Amino acid sequence: MQDGKMTDDEWQRHVTREAAREIGEWLAGKGDGLLRRPVASLTMADLEAMANCAISRWIVLQSQHLAKAGWPQDDPIQRLLLG
Repeated sequence: MQDGKMTDDEWQRHVTREAAREIGEWLAGKGDGLLRRPVASLTMADLEAMANCAISRWIVLQSQHLAKAGWPQDDPIQRLLLG
């Protein structure tokens, strides 16, 4: 990290870690021991819920990242993510 700014690789590692943390929190929050069960025992609904948590976290982080970077106001992705 230089001057408080992350490189692209550092940013990707950060976002991946945050997404993994969200998945772990979802699994732990289920309360029925999903963290101790084999991955093969997870249902499609379980997998979709974990993906949704990870994607949601990515959207939040990317939105914050774009806002700090001064993303152009007229960019359609900026409008989609930041509203």
